[in-house]
Amino acid sequence: MDFSFIKLTELYKALLNKGFCFITLDKYLSEAGGLNTIVLRHDVEKRYDNALKFAQIQNELGIKGTYYFRILKNSYNPDIVKKIADLGHEIGYHYDDLTFCKGNFEEAIERFERNLNRLRSITKVKTICMDGSPRSKYDNKDLWKKYDYKAFGIESEPYFNINFDELFYLTDTGRRWDGWKTSLRDKVPQQEKWIKEGLVFHSTDDIILAANEGRLPDKIMFTFHPQRWNDKPLPWINELVLQNVKNVAKRFLVKVRSQRNTEYNLTVGHSEK
Repeated sequence: MDFSFIKLTELYKALLNKGFCFITLDKYLSEAGGLNTIVLRHDVEKRYDNALKFAQIQNELGIKGTYYFRILKNSYNPDIVKKIADLGHEIGYHYDDLTFCKGNFEEAIERFERNLNRLRSITKVKTICMDGSPRSKYDNKDLWKKYDYKAFGIESEPYFNINFDELFYLTDTGRRWDGWKTSLRDKVPQQEKWIKEGLVFHSTDDIILAANEGRLPDKIMFTFHPQRWNDKPLPWINELVLQNVKNVAKRFLVKVRSQRNTEYNLTVGHSEK
C-alpha cells in the first residue's frame, strides 16, 4: 500500500542500500554535499503526530532531515517539535504569513517574526520554506520582495538558495510523485528537462525500482508531507479521497491562471505595438 509508513521504510532502505546519504537542508547548503546525497525535507502543515512517526522511523535508520512546521491554531504542537528536534533533526518555519494576512505585508512580517520566535523558543532555526497556499492569490515568497529574511537570522530558503540544476527534486505534492502537474507553486523550471530525461515517477514503487536499477541522479531533494502517509485504513482512505478532490480543484486553478496569463501577455503585446 503506497503512502504508508511501511512503504516509506521500504523507500528509505532501498536508497540506503544504494549508498545514498541523507542530510538536512542546512548541512547541504553549508557543505554542498557529495555524490549520492539526499536532502530530506518535510512540510508539516497538520498531523504533527505523523511527522513524529517519520522522525522516529528515520532515527531508527540513522537518517536526519529537515522539518518545516506551519503554525496554525488547531495543529501547532510544541511538544512534538521538541521531540523531533531532540532526535537530531533540523527544525524550520513553513511560513504562510502573506496568504494568512491576505496580502498585508506589515501584518505578515509581524506574524512571521512572532511564529519564528515561537519555534526558536524550542530550538535553533536557520532555514525557512514557503507554504504553497494554492487557494490563495498571494504567493508567500513575495514577502521577500519587500523584506529580507536574512535580517531575521535566516540563512536560506530552498526556493531562493537551492540550485536545482544540481539537485533533482521529488515531492509528494498531490499524494503522488508527479504531482507537479497540478501544483500551482511547488514546482521548479527544471521539470521540463527532467521529463525529457525520463525522470518521472508516479508511485513510491517507481522510485524504489529506479533506485535499485541505479537510474536516480546523484543528488536529490525529497519533500514529504507527513499528513499524507498512514498505515491505518480509515485515515489512509480519507487522505486519498480528500487529496483527489484537491487535485481536481488545483487542476482547474492551474488552467484558469494559465489562461489569464496568456490573455494578459496578449493584451500587453498588443498595447506595445
